[in-house]
Amino acid sequence: MPFSDMMTDTVDVLKADGAKHTDIPSIVDSHTITIMSPTFIVEHGDLVMRRMSNGGEETYKVLDPVFTEQFHDIPACYSLKVKKLGIPEAKAAVQHITYNFNGHNARVNNSSVDNSVNTVQIDNRAQTYINELREALKAAPLSASGREEALEVADAIEAQFESGKPKRSVISALLAGLPALESIVAITTGIASLVP
Repeated sequence: MPFSDMMTDTVDVLKADGAKHTDIPSIVDSHTITIMSPTFIVEHGDLVMRRMSNGGEETYKVLDPVFTEQFHDIPACYSLKVKKLGIPEAKAAVQHITYNFNGHNARVNNSSVDNSVNTVQIDNRAQTYINELREALKAAPLSASGREEALEVADAIEAQFESGKPKRSVISALLAGLPALESIVAITTGIASLVP
């Protein structure tokens, strides 16, 4: 009898980082779950959810993932030492997965499709100063290459403000790279004052 014929259960593995592997053929008993030919790593603390033919669901916590390499005709497999979780414990474990987000437009789609449109806005004062800076650079007595480089610096300054957390050291270095013309210095002073 092929080993695949013995895999009569179907499980999903929910990783601690939120990744989910679904519809995995397996053998489940009260203390061990066997997964043949795994294509992912199972770690201590991962959750295994078994869907039963009667519509019920059981949740297990991985205590010790033991991996065995292929031996002749026996495929590689995981023999997971597990603890069956009660319903309240299982719900708490599944809901305890932490997602960390930062920056503008950060999001997660968990079993859904994202059709949203996000708009990033930076501080109006910063945008006003950056627009004034661009105009002053275009009007400044600079060579074509000098003007182009200065406008690239203005773009980098704008990107810092768009990140939501402009770094004082980066902004200071960028501002120092601009031409020391009176019309530009007044604007750069205003930009520097906006960085915490």
